[in-house]
Amino acid sequence: MAEILKAIKGMNDILPPESARWEWLEDVVRKVMRRYGYQNMRTPIVEPTALFVRGLGEVTDIVEKEMYSFEDSLNGDKLTLRPEGTAGSVRAIIEHNFLYEGGKRLYYIGPMFRHERPQKGRYRQFHQVGAEVLGFAGPDVDAELILMTAALWRDLGLEIGRDVSLQINSLGQPEERKAHRAALIAYLESHAEQLDEEARRRLHTNPLRILDTKNPAMQAIVEGAPKLIDFLGEASLEHFGAIKHVLDVAGVPYQVNTRLVRGMDYYNLTVFEWVTDKLGAQGTVCGGGRYDGLIEQLGGKSAPAVGWGLGMERLLLLLQEVGIESPSTSPDAFAVVFAGTPLSTVLTTIEGLRAKGVQVVLNPAGKDGPASPKSQFKKADASGARFALIFGPDEVAQGQVSVKPLRDGGEQVMRSLAATGEWAESLLPSSRS
Repeated sequence: MAEILKAIKGMNDILPPESARWEWLEDVVRKVMRRYGYQNMRTPIVEPTALFVRGLGEVTDIVEKEMYSFEDSLNGDKLTLRPEGTAGSVRAIIEHNFLYEGGKRLYYIGPMFRHERPQKGRYRQFHQVGAEVLGFAGPDVDAELILMTAALWRDLGLEIGRDVSLQINSLGQPEERKAHRAALIAYLESHAEQLDEEARRRLHTNPLRILDTKNPAMQAIVEGAPKLIDFLGEASLEHFGAIKHVLDVAGVPYQVNTRLVRGMDYYNLTVFEWVTDKLGAQGTVCGGGRYDGLIEQLGGKSAPAVGWGLGMERLLLLLQEVGIESPSTSPDAFAVVFAGTPLSTVLTTIEGLRAKGVQVVLNPAGKDGPASPKSQFKKADASGARFALIFGPDEVAQGQVSVKPLRDGGEQVMRSLAATGEWAESLLPSSRS
C-alpha cells in the first residue's frame, strides 16, 4: 500500500463540524465590517521576501527566525509565505495607486505563515482578520478602529473586562523614539550584566523590544527603564489624549501600558492590544496601531495609515473557553424516502423548499434503492433536523408529503406537493422566517 501522507506539522485541516464555527465567525466579522464601511481586499499568499524585510524590520523576530522563505527554482526570485497582512496590503495599495481618489477602509481574512513551535493557539499556518485604514491622519480613525473591535466582541458574546481587556500606548513620532532610544540604550548598558542573551543581542538593534520581555528575572530592570511616553511632544500627547477621551465617553475601559510596543518596526503613535487571561501564555487576541511611515518606506507616496489584526484560532479558543457556541448548523428538514416513490417528485419538491430558504438534506439512495425507513429516521434524528419530510408512494400519488416534527413533539401533518411556497416558511426557525 502507498504511504499515507499527512499534513505538515502546525498546519491543520479544518473539517465539519469545526469548520461551521469558522464560517460563523467570518460571517460576524463581515457584518461588523459592513456596518463600519470597510471593503474586502484579497492579496497573494506569496510575496517578495524584500517586502517583509523592508516593511517589518530586519531585526524583528518574524524576519530573523519565523518566515517561510525560499528561492523560486524557475527564476531565482526570493519569495516568502506572508507572515502577516499589513505589508502585503500596503504593497497592493502602492502598486495599484489605490489612494488616488482618497482614503480607504479595507479588511481581509486569510491564512498567514510563521515557522515557530506549534502549540495551542499558535500554529505554523494560522488565520487572521485584519482591518487597515489608509489615508487618514486623525485620532478619530484610531478610536473608531478600537470601537469596531469592541463592537465585534459584543456581537460574538464576549464581555469587555471579563473576557477581554484593552491596553493602549503611544510610541510617538520617529524623532521622539530616537531620543528615547538613546536614553534606553544608556540605561540598559548600565545594567548590562543583568541582561539575558536575547536582550544583549537586541541592545543596539531593537532595544524597544527588550521592554516586552517575558523573562521574570528582567522585570525589575524593565520597570525602571525610561518610559517612551515621557519623551512625547505636545502633538503626540494630544493625539493620544483624543483617543483616550473617545474611549472614556464611549464607556470602553482601557489600561495605559507604557511597555506595550508591538512586534513590528513600522508602528508610530497609537498601539493597542486586546488581551485575555483565559488562554494561558497566548494572551493577545487582537493588536494593532498606526504606521504612518510604512507606505513611503515601501516606495509609495507618503500617507498615514492605521490598522489591526486578530488571530482567528486564538479567538475561537477564547470563545470556546468562555462557553460561547456558534449557532446550530443543523438542517431544517430531512427527507425520508420510501421505496417506490418517484425520485423526480422528491427532488423537485425539495428544490422548491430550498428556493424558499429551507435547508433540506436528502439521504442518498444506494444501488438497491432507498435505505430502510428505520435507518433513515435514525439519520434524520442524528442530523439535528427539526422536521422529517416523509415521501411515501401512496402520499406522493395523492400529491402530498407528510411533515413530522422531530424536536418539539408537535403533530404530524400532510402538505401539498404543488404548494410548497405556502408552507415552506413553517419549516424555518423564527430567527430566519
